[in-house]
Amino acid sequence: MTLPVNPFLQAIRAGKPQIGLWLTLADAFAAEIVAGAGFDWVLIDMEHSPGDYNSVTAQLQVFAAHATTPLVRPDWNDLVKVKRLLDAGAPGLLFPMVQNAEEAAAAVAATRYPPRGIRGVAGSTRANAFGRIKDYFERIEDETAVLVQAETCAAVAKAEAIADTDGVDGVFFGPADIAADMGFLGQPMRDDVWATILPAAKRLIARGVPVGTLVMDPDFARRLLGEGFTFVACGSDAGLLAHGSDSLLGRMREGQS
Repeated sequence: MTLPVNPFLQAIRAGKPQIGLWLTLADAFAAEIVAGAGFDWVLIDMEHSPGDYNSVTAQLQVFAAHATTPLVRPDWNDLVKVKRLLDAGAPGLLFPMVQNAEEAAAAVAATRYPPRGIRGVAGSTRANAFGRIKDYFERIEDETAVLVQAETCAAVAKAEAIADTDGVDGVFFGPADIAADMGFLGQPMRDDVWATILPAAKRLIARGVPVGTLVMDPDFARRLLGEGFTFVACGSDAGLLAHGSDSLLGRMREGQS
């Protein structure tokens, strides 16, 4: 048995746009519902959700039967957590709140075995099919997506240095946190927020760096893909459930006194 190619990583390296969905419900059954939709990628969130190792592993098992690539966001660059998520078979990680090239390098190091990094070695894990994937150690570095989030104005200003860090596969701009850093808490779609993000993003795009983000407006998400963003999430499982249930009840109450 050989290690499969990471389709998400292969696509963003080729500049092929990837449409994603955020998963915060921390539930395998909910993940199975959206898995059949056919998104290019999903983000299993551990930073802003009740997700834990067991729920993440169960969601990874769901997506193993589908073409969608499941990425995982740990709540921080904790080397023990990163090691466990990679051993669980996460094809890629999104590291939150990376402020500079040094922190980006630390994120990369957490995903690499010695001597290139500090990931601990286990011989039998879900990631290597419990020892059956014979070329796992030789190839896993090339097949693990390492994405880093720029979520403050200071990080946006250093986006090129962050992107130049060896081993970083893409930079993800977090509009909600950037908006908060600018004094616009809860207003991620403000024009001045995007006036901060877009020039930095376009500089990276011009250099061939894969750039991503999360926005809840599908029209704006399509616009970003058209402008060169490579991986864009356009909604969340919790948002779909909340908005869908609100809309259904609203329709039922139309005309009631």
